[in-house]
Amino acid sequence: MKKYLPQFFLRGLCAMGFGPIVLAIIYGSLGAAGIAASLTPTEVCLGILSIALMAFIAGGVTMVYQIESLPLLSAILLHGGALYLDYLIMYLLNDWIARDLTAILTFTVIFIVGYALIWLLIFLYNRRKAAQISKKLPGNKPS
Repeated sequence: MKKYLPQFFLRGLCAMGFGPIVLAIIYGSLGAAGIAASLTPTEVCLGILSIALMAFIAGGVTMVYQIESLPLLSAILLHGGALYLDYLIMYLLNDWIARDLTAILTFTVIFIVGYALIWLLIFLYNRRKAAQISKKLPGNKPS
């Protein structure tokens, strides 16, 4: 596990720089929707630090796909679970979603559907690419 820790930190640090951009989009959206007309310095500071940490974790946790001894399904579940907890905790900490069961369940359903959709698209893309490569191999007839 020691050999994966540096990868986690490197990936996390690379992704962390995008946190403030994401925060600007979130605050801009909240302002455009009339939800947040003004922010206190404390809210801005908490937002910047927490979204940088959120991006760090989200970027770092992708290293699970580099662990060859980990089955793909396990890696997907670990990655998805870490992202879910990462996002949920930061959203609740910043009051970006309400702290009630309905809001958390809504977030959970949207997260699961979105994560599954992204993985479906990745699967279909990789399957198509594998088929294209397979056709180019000697001895394979085009279908």
